[in-house]
Amino acid sequence: MTETEAKKPQESLQDRLAQVIDLLDRHRLVENLTHRQEGPHQELVENLVHRQNISELQRKLDELHPADIAHILEALPLDDRLTVWKLVKAEQDGDILLEVSDAVRETLLADMDDEEIFAAAREMDADELADLAQELPRDVVHELIEGLDVQYRERLRSALSYDEEQVGALMDFEMVTIREDVSLEVVLRYLRRLKELPGHTDKLFVVDYDGVLKGILPIKRLLVSDPDKQVAEVMVTDPVIFHPDEEANEAAQAFERYDLVSAPVVDANGKLIGRLTIDEMVDLIREETETEVLNMAGLKEEEDIFASVWKSLRNRWSWLAINLITAFLASRVIGLFDDSIEKLVALAALMPIVAGIGGNSGNQTITMIVRAMALDQVVTANTSRLIRKELGVALINGLVWGGVIGGVAFWLYDNPALGLVMTLAMTLNLLLAALMGVLIPMTLMRLGRDPAMGASVMITAVTDSGGFFIFLGMATLFLL
Repeated sequence: MTETEAKKPQESLQDRLAQVIDLLDRHRLVENLTHRQEGPHQELVENLVHRQNISELQRKLDELHPADIAHILEALPLDDRLTVWKLVKAEQDGDILLEVSDAVRETLLADMDDEEIFAAAREMDADELADLAQELPRDVVHELIEGLDVQYRERLRSALSYDEEQVGALMDFEMVTIREDVSLEVVLRYLRRLKELPGHTDKLFVVDYDGVLKGILPIKRLLVSDPDKQVAEVMVTDPVIFHPDEEANEAAQAFERYDLVSAPVVDANGKLIGRLTIDEMVDLIREETETEVLNMAGLKEEEDIFASVWKSLRNRWSWLAINLITAFLASRVIGLFDDSIEKLVALAALMPIVAGIGGNSGNQTITMIVRAMALDQVVTANTSRLIRKELGVALINGLVWGGVIGGVAFWLYDNPALGLVMTLAMTLNLLLAALMGVLIPMTLMRLGRDPAMGASVMITAVTDSGGFFIFLGMATLFLL
């Protein structure tokens, strides 16, 4: 068991957060009480109480894994967050900065001076430092680069040369390489001399004297094979490999598909330059999922839940403005049929049902299509079949549930024609929702945009306006 694992108490993350919040509340309460008391020893009492509460909180933080502290920091208001951040051990700063969200990291870095940032960054590996380089002060980054040895500096520059969505930006440089012309016994002796293995080492990389990848040696093969055998006899010669300019999300899909823990990254000449590990892929998948959820809601970026009102407004108001415009258009559609609504008041009660069901169905379709796009399951060749399938689902749902609500309308208002119009309007709106649910994300993707960006807002606008127009238009034609 590692030191980090030994520190982890058998508590849920919410329990740990609750304990930290309780300690912070007690700290504030006791300080307020002692501050109100007057006497010659008031300052001494305040200092003693302050030290006692802070010491207890510090002990609690010392027990926690950096990832748990990162979660706690994200769940605290800014003042409490900074109080806890000041109590974190300096050697944990770098790990925590890598774990927190971008928005929270910004607040933590703003509270650190250049010397503290430099100390935290100096403990990071090249790939980790590359992740944070754009958010660090330029003079700190320059000083770090100047102080690095040649190999580390080249690794950092290599990682920084790739776009954040490419494999090269995520690859790890810490790995174990061996030759193919040695015995497994020699490999085992070599591993025993190492202080520790890099994290997520499930395989060793076999290279020649020029660093060209020849294959991989899984640890499980190394352990169960005859020690007298040569590496070349046991190694896998056709491993899954990646190139640094490949899309990172495609690599993540490959990790899931082939159950990989680590995989080599090679350049155009086949030379081993790094590796990908499962922890980076999990982080990538989580970040992409969070971004997709935010984009579908029309949010531009990840938001600190305790950010200032003004910053939250800036993040949210662009799509709210668009939503306001689409809502106004929907209201004008209703305005076109004022006379019809006045003559048959039941229309006003029933039309939100048509629009609401259409919006829900459209969002279901968009969610399925965006997910399929993320998994590279949607190509030009299957687009028409996909549209036909979604239209078929919408048609059946429209006839079934439109028939149900049509029957309810007939029963409530004793008007069979109104029930029929309700059924037809819901069916047509569901067909519209299905068609737009496929076309909106596909159009966004062809325009080079995120297919989830504002998709929920757009589909709701289409199904609201379309649903109102279809229902009220048919009612005007057939009922009045």
